[in-house]
Amino acid sequence: MTGRPPTLLIVAHGSRDARHAATVTALAARVRTLAPGVSVAHGFLDFAAPRVETVLAGLHASSRREVVALPLLLNRAFHATTDIPAVLAGEQARLPGLSVRQAAVLGPDPLLTRALERRLAEADSAALARRSDTGVVLASAGTSDPAARAALERVAAGWRASAGWGAVVSAYASASAPDPAQAVRALRSAGLGRVVVAPYVIAPGRLPDRIAAGAREAGADVLAPVLGAAPELAELLVRRYAAARRERRTAALVG
Repeated sequence: MTGRPPTLLIVAHGSRDARHAATVTALAARVRTLAPGVSVAHGFLDFAAPRVETVLAGLHASSRREVVALPLLLNRAFHATTDIPAVLAGEQARLPGLSVRQAAVLGPDPLLTRALERRLAEADSAALARRSDTGVVLASAGTSDPAARAALERVAAGWRASAGWGAVVSAYASASAPDPAQAVRALRSAGLGRVVVAPYVIAPGRLPDRIAAGAREAGADVLAPVLGAAPELAELLVRRYAAARRERRTAALVG
């Protein structure tokens, strides 16, 4: 143990779309400004470089062997429960002395709702007006995990209750129904005066493009951009890092 704070490692799924990696890199840069004195790295599970395994090997070689891995995920589904733990466990077994604690996923959290509203306002300055007559499609990439879908629906219900929207419904670009176009049409049929689509995704890519296409096809009034390297996400990553460090200290005291 060196006394240095653990390395903050942002773990992203990865995409063949170069915009995805650029977003993660920009988000890591934001986190560095919020966490001076902390070594911040990022890696991908697939499709992009650097791979998580490569980053961990480099940290191990440089004697930075205490790591907090932060899943760049909005929901606790397959990647958070299976993919990431498997990679981290494999590297800890392969690299003697490496200690990695996986932090919680980003959602749900009020900071994410704040980011969603800011993105809507950026897309259309009037997007946050006339809330009671506006329906929101909270559009995610999609999951086949029933618990993860239920969590997304709770986010939608909580946002409606806290913000006063006429309706907030979940939609999915893959794996589940309704898709974004179906959700937009359903809100129109329900009599909402305006319908806006808020992508509940972090970085551009194939599935976010599918959300945008569905919104345009169904004639949504407003399509917000993806969350991107939002300051709210950077703040949330730092909070998750701090919580994981507290848990580590508590476990060490108890042990």
